[in-house]
Amino acid sequence: MTGYSQKKRNIILFSLNVTVRQGNHHPKRTYSSPAQTISPVSSTTISLYNKCSHPVWPGIQPSAGKPILARGGFELRPNQAYALRVPTGWSGRVWGRVGCSFDDATGRGRCATGDCGGSLYCAGAGGEPPATLAEITLSSGSAAADFYDVSLVDGYNLGISIKPFRGTGNCQYAGCVSDLNMMCPAGLQVRASASDSRVVACKSACSAFGSPRYCCTGSFGSPQSCKPTTYSRIFKSACPRAYSYAYDDPTSIATCVGGSYLITFCPHH
Repeated sequence: MTGYSQKKRNIILFSLNVTVRQGNHHPKRTYSSPAQTISPVSSTTISLYNKCSHPVWPGIQPSAGKPILARGGFELRPNQAYALRVPTGWSGRVWGRVGCSFDDATGRGRCATGDCGGSLYCAGAGGEPPATLAEITLSSGSAAADFYDVSLVDGYNLGISIKPFRGTGNCQYAGCVSDLNMMCPAGLQVRASASDSRVVACKSACSAFGSPRYCCTGSFGSPQSCKPTTYSRIFKSACPRAYSYAYDDPTSIATCVGGSYLITFCPHH
């Protein structure tokens, strides 16, 4: 099985100026990334760039009542980018699926991490934890701020960053650059298979143990009662610009006015 062939869409070309060196005897190569036109009045672009050395299958889940972008998923090969024109007021989450294989005819298959129901096109479904999440809420007005963050609340499978461009205001970088799979505590590790001991993802303590203390539920369901734990501190130390648990420092949320956004997979590469 191979990557599912994408059908033609109503697209525009958006040049992200992603360049890849092919060695000293080859010129730089620039990839132009196709973007699905969602709204003719939107000026916001969310561009997804795969900086990993392996393919990534982005998953996109809109918030309730918001449109599904690019059918919710597609394949990005190394050093490829894909730009989405998104409507005003859109909100949702993006994550990277890894180790996927899909049938060319049906689009059905499975991903080692971040799977969304065994389909290339997530079509509104969320990713199976653990998965690193890039979350964005666009404003409904030109003068209001967008909100965005990278969250490890559902665990970690892949480094992700969000970098705004063409915006005003704070517009700071958000992300998790460190490879948490390399430092994941034993009780949180997800291994490739029974015969392959590679750590491919790192669970959240909530997912691993189900305790209200780790999940910020029950008597721990408020910022006053749900405090950082040993596990969330490991995440926060490795990725200080990402949410490490449900009531993490609110400075983990970034804001920007009138920006477009570049989401990069494996920003540490």
